[in-house]
Amino acid sequence: MSRAPLWRALAALAVIASSLLIALTMAPRLGLDLRGGTQLVFETKDSPTVKADSESTDRALDVLRRRADALGVVDPTLVRSGEKRIIVELPGVLDPREAADVIGKTAQLNFHSVLGIAEADDKDAVADESGQKLKLGPVAISGAGVTDASARSDPQMGPGWFVTIDFKEAGPWRELTGQAACEPVGDPKRRVAIVLDNEVISSPQVDESIACRAGISGGTTQITGSFTAEEAQNLAVLIKGGSLPVPLELVEQRTVGPTLGADAIEASAKAGIVGVILTAVFIIIIYRVVGLMAALALACYGLISYAGLVAMGATLTLPGLAGFVLAIGMAVDANVLVFERAREEYGEAPQRGLKASLDRGFKNAWSAIADSNITTLLAAGLLFWLASGPVKGFGVTLAIGVLASLVSAMLITRVFTQLVIGRISPKVSGLGSIGRVRSWLTKRNPDLMRGRRLWMAISAGLLVVVAVGLFSRGLNFGVEFTGGRIMEFATTKPVDAATARQAVADAGFPSAVVQESDDAISVRTGDISADEVVRIEQALDKEVGDVTKQRDELIGPSLGDELRRNALIALAVALAAQLLYLAIRFRWTFGSAAVIALFVDTAVVVGAFAWMGKPIDGVFLASMLTIIGYSVNDKVVLFDRVRELWPLQRKDPFDRVVNSAILQTVPRTVNTGLGALFILAALAVFGGDSLRDFAIALLIGIVVGTLSSSFLAGPAAIVLERLSKQPPPQQTTKRRAPRVREGSGAVL
Repeated sequence: MSRAPLWRALAALAVIASSLLIALTMAPRLGLDLRGGTQLVFETKDSPTVKADSESTDRALDVLRRRADALGVVDPTLVRSGEKRIIVELPGVLDPREAADVIGKTAQLNFHSVLGIAEADDKDAVADESGQKLKLGPVAISGAGVTDASARSDPQMGPGWFVTIDFKEAGPWRELTGQAACEPVGDPKRRVAIVLDNEVISSPQVDESIACRAGISGGTTQITGSFTAEEAQNLAVLIKGGSLPVPLELVEQRTVGPTLGADAIEASAKAGIVGVILTAVFIIIIYRVVGLMAALALACYGLISYAGLVAMGATLTLPGLAGFVLAIGMAVDANVLVFERAREEYGEAPQRGLKASLDRGFKNAWSAIADSNITTLLAAGLLFWLASGPVKGFGVTLAIGVLASLVSAMLITRVFTQLVIGRISPKVSGLGSIGRVRSWLTKRNPDLMRGRRLWMAISAGLLVVVAVGLFSRGLNFGVEFTGGRIMEFATTKPVDAATARQAVADAGFPSAVVQESDDAISVRTGDISADEVVRIEQALDKEVGDVTKQRDELIGPSLGDELRRNALIALAVALAAQLLYLAIRFRWTFGSAAVIALFVDTAVVVGAFAWMGKPIDGVFLASMLTIIGYSVNDKVVLFDRVRELWPLQRKDPFDRVVNSAILQTVPRTVNTGLGALFILAALAVFGGDSLRDFAIALLIGIVVGTLSSSFLAGPAAIVLERLSKQPPPQQTTKRRAPRVREGSGAVL
């Protein structure tokens, strides 16, 4: 007696138990778009003395980390991205002005002697606090000579704040102040200039009690001035953090309010619950008891995916939540493939029994399941490699979801179904018949490939409609791909878009794009500063009532060009990777036919967004690559069946083989598509604006991708096979050929 079922049961129990333990003991790491805060992306630039590379960027990262710690931000995250970029995440910081000014300031701190009042035409002169131009001597002490700095106040010294500085060595400061003390009281040369980023922040005169050449001993001094508490604290942070080795340029900034993040979590959770319930009900209705076991396995799948995310320390973002919910629908695919193959096996030889038929279903479905999951992993890998920001989280979530779905379908579903399959009748099990759709197709046996020229002509017509939309309406590229700033403000009452548009124009931004949806206003502008954002917020607040900034995203023009280029590269590489994989796994004709269909699928979705005026952004890129992976799944299942049937139907024309494969895989295609559509419909209804566009793109893509498998990929393969000199594949399985009913041609 085989011990395989026992080992599978123990493995399933271990996976479920460990996932449950992780889920109960570890908390997920939420991205800023879910918990609120500010994300800043800086790019290092070359300085006259230092080249911006990975080494100098790492040194800059250390300085930024010290500054973030000194700001008192709870759980800041700072990482280097690529060679020259630094990503800074500051939870709870909703005013990007303070964060960007303090975190990213170059902070070249130097102490100079004052040589006197500068001439009017002196280009090297620096203005002091009062605006008077001073001629400064060479750097006497640099910021590297400072060990500590702190903001303090002392009532005995007055109401203001001051900054105390401690030096590594007392000698240079004593020498600098001793030299200045030799000048007469009131002479500008008796002053010491403290310069931050070529700006004099303080130029105190050495006290008259200090003797010439004696200087100030002890290695400590105070910077006084009309500082507020916040200004003194920020100055101390910059001095203590040290100077950046290279200048930084802010290329991207995202700010999300905590309320918006909480709403996003609630909406995604609601979409996930509704979608899972609908999917579970659907699969139970279609497959009865084994469907119930699959639904239980899907619940375990959700647990495994969540535990995998938590255990890896992956950051869960809003697109990541969408990927998590979507992967539930995709996890249904493997179960459907197995059950459909088990139904076929039982229909061909009922004497085998349900258990043997189910085992053969798992075995025979493995090839298509492995191929379809590998193609989805390719898409997820491309998202992680080429995308940026929250979309990377979608790639990670999708990859974890794919791997978890394999464990769920091939291990846990198998264990659950084997526990009950020998104790119930074929009818109750759900495997006793091939299903109503398959029965209807078997009875009618329609020749879909007879009209292949018509299907290809319709596909060409769709491409024409897409081209007209692209040329007449163009694509509405989001800020991510064009550069600029987009802000979203919540309002206490519905606001007319024209009123909001006029308020923004009065604030000095007449060309801004202003839109309203429900109780929110979105404003899209060019590259404007954080102070100008405050001006817009104040104008809206005055004109339309109390408004609250929920989202603020800034993308630099150079980064926008790079993201747009990477998006095109991602789509091109995705298509090429799918072609290469399918050509190696199947035949070049099958791979080419699949990529032709994929091109039409992606073009139709892009064209639909052009006609609807929907934004093309990073989330759209995530949906496009998901569509490519999902659509390839359909093509893989179809061509896997073609490869299986071709040796068994050698005497039939190739178009009849393709037609048979399409008819046999339609139940799987329909059932899998419906499972995903339930999830996407829930996302579209409950998921908010950004997830709604994501769901719409996927809804269109899945419907078109499902149809293109039968009505474009199949006909294209038939045409391409006429050009191929490669012989048909040899029979590699002992699967019996389907019997044909005399006179009807229907497949049993």
